[in-house]
Amino acid sequence: MQAGKLSIVIPVHNEAGNIGAVIGEAVGVFSAAFGDFRIIAVEDGSTDDTWDRLAELEGQYPQLTAIRHPERAGKSAALRTGFLAAKTLWVATMDGDGQDDPRSVVDMASRLDLTALAAPALVCGCRTNRTDGANRKWASKIGNGIRRAMLRDNCPDTACGLKLIPRDLFLALPFFDSLHRYLPPFTRHLGFDQIYVDVVNRARMSGETKYTNVGRAFAGFFDLMGVNWLMRRTHIPAKELLFTPEGER
Repeated sequence: MQAGKLSIVIPVHNEAGNIGAVIGEAVGVFSAAFGDFRIIAVEDGSTDDTWDRLAELEGQYPQLTAIRHPERAGKSAALRTGFLAAKTLWVATMDGDGQDDPRSVVDMASRLDLTALAAPALVCGCRTNRTDGANRKWASKIGNGIRRAMLRDNCPDTACGLKLIPRDLFLALPFFDSLHRYLPPFTRHLGFDQIYVDVVNRARMSGETKYTNVGRAFAGFFDLMGVNWLMRRTHIPAKELLFTPEGER
């Protein structure tokens, strides 16, 4: 499975104005930090020139693999496509709008041994200086509080796009449209340890956010009901299966 030190999956939708700077900065930072790495950018049904830009960037940077969804399938589906294409034990995720600093990925990865599967099994970025405006901040604060109360996870910022998780663990989780927002409670439910790392949140370089407070709240209510049901109905020895050495199975 190990083909490089780390894979970084970047889901992208309508980010033609940002993706060139995002990939260029990421390649520079990760080349210095990891040497051997792979960026997998998954273009999710964009209606602008994002795919054309990615195709150009793929020719420019040998570390980049670009994959296209012909129709929009959502962020979690784009992440799943990227994880399926990854060949490393560990995979990092970051957004394609320029708000995530790739140096935060380096900081998060420093808390792990990327050559082995060992606890913790999830490293979550937590944005301490969110740049989204007061309304978004308050909406996220309320949503995080409700989620923690219902699902009993202690992640202060589950929606942050910066995460590190074993490839096989992500692909073993029940898949649904908003899975990326519920990695902390699902992994905790299955018995895995987590750590939280403060990360930098920057202003969007161009374009507009893909989410609204009303839309997020409406979808989030039903997601919480569904996730609560899935957790109650999911009982597998995932921790032992993932971390038991091959020779002891």
